[in-house]
Amino acid sequence: MRSVPRMERGFTLAEMTVVAVILAILAAVAMPLTKIAVQREKEISLHRELRTIRSAIDAYKKMADEKKIEIEDGTDGYPKTLEVLVKGVKAKDDKAGGAAKSGERIVKFLRRIPRDPLTASGEWALLSSQDAPDSSTWDRKNVYDVYSRSRATAIDGTKYRDW
Repeated sequence: MRSVPRMERGFTLAEMTVVAVILAILAAVAMPLTKIAVQREKEISLHRELRTIRSAIDAYKKMADEKKIEIEDGTDGYPKTLEVLVKGVKAKDDKAGGAAKSGERIVKFLRRIPRDPLTASGEWALLSSQDAPDSSTWDRKNVYDVYSRSRATAIDGTKYRDW
């Protein structure tokens, strides 16, 4: 057997150190990008969930304004809670096109209350139509608007509460 000279048997310490430094630099660059990508996905989900809930509130309000559902006094035509949008309400069903015979049907506006992707809960901060726009408490009279309970700041520098 032929013996291999010492210089040809493997990597030197200097070569290993250079490779380790390069890998550390690449990892340091990739970590913040990964965190931003995860945060961006949560923000996209938050926009989608807020749009879903707000559309359901608007549909409820439209039916109330058109007198297709009965509303409680003091609610201004908005749902009393988010659960009302899931459980549904009795709507006047005029099958005869204005004739005397009409029935009732249950109209549901949401299948479930979406989860807040930032807090990972189904609990949302709510505002009623009587609350001040910058209020941090809900007077429980109705649900006029919904926002995240997260106190964090978005990638664009705005507060999630203001979305």
